[in-house]
Formats: sequence, structure tokens, C-alpha cells
Amino acid sequence: MNYSFVILLSYLIGSIPNGLLIGKWLKNVDLREYGSKNIGATNAYRVLGLGPALGVFLTDALKGVIGVYLGSAIVGEPFALLAGGIAAMAGHNWSLFLRFKGGRGVSTGLGVIAMIVPKVTVIIFIIWALIFYFTRYVSLASIIAAALVPMLMYLLGEKSEFLYFGVLAAAFVIIRHKANIIRLLHGEELKIK
Repeated sequence: MNYSFVILLSYLIGSIPNGLLIGKWLKNVDLREYGSKNIGATNAYRVLGLGPALGVFLTDALKGVIGVYLGSAIVGEPFALLAGGIAAMAGHNWSLFLRFKGGRGVSTGLGVIAMIVPKVTVIIFIIWALIFYFTRYVSLASIIAAALVPMLMYLLGEKSEFLYFGVLAAAFVIIRHKANIIRLLHGEELKIK
């Protein structure tokens, strides 16, 4: 019962479309109609600017933090933390409020790993920032960073439960970037200037 509550509540919190809400509240803009039509921080940056994009990034990451926290506070077992985190990511990617559409899960996933493996998070963020700095491709930086999460978890000897999450979360993020991967391969992906 407690696991079900954690999963349901985390999914509902993850489903909150922060990018859509921030765009409408601050600029009366529906992000789904502009740019990449994604409700995440990158499209918010392109369409709304730096301030709103930071708001989207932080509130999306907070969804992952809350999911893990709920698992910890309500059940207290490692799998409960992961169940809350995965449910928050699933809510973000397939939002109940957006007819099961949503973002790509990078910020929410970052919030999850920040809670369960902070050392890995710092390394991943540095790698992401370097790739982005040199290439100007947010998608490429996100895909590579996601793929490195389980590898770094393994190398740093993190709990096996967290390693399984790392594999699942990396797959989530990479699969959600399928269109970006195709555009990258064809030289058509948009850069951030």
C-alpha cells in the first residue's frame, strides 16, 4: 500500500507541466506551440529566455527530488526511493495533464540522481557542461551524460539498486531523445548560442 501511494503521488507531482505553466504565467506563451514544442528547460530558454528556463529546470528537477524524498519518508527502503524517482520521471515524460505527453526527463532525472548518488551527479553535471560548452548541443550533452550515469555508478561502487535505476533512467532519457539523435546524425539539430 505504501509503495502504491509513493508511486501514485510521485507520478502526479511529476505530471505537473512546469514549462507549460511558467510559459503561460510569465509570458502568456504555450511552449508546445513554439521552438521544439517541448515543455522542458531548453525550449523554455529558446522561447522565453534564461530566467524562465532556470525556473523550468529547477522545478522539473524538484519533481525528481520530491519523488525520492517521498519514497524515503513513507517507506524508507532503497527500492522505494527509486520507485518514487521513476514515477516522477514517468509523470514528467507522460504527463496525466498533457494527454500522456511531456518532456524528456533530463531535469527530473537529475533531481533523482542528486538525491541518491550526489557524487555521480557532480561528475555528470561537469561532463554535461563541458560537452555543451564545446558543442552547444544540449541534446548531445544530455544523451552522453545519461549514458554515463550507470557507468559511473558502477565505477564508484554505488548500491546495486541504484545501478539498476541508472540503467533504466539512462534508457528513459536516451529513448526520449530519439528525434534529437536523428537530427544530430543528419546535422540538423539546433544549437544553443
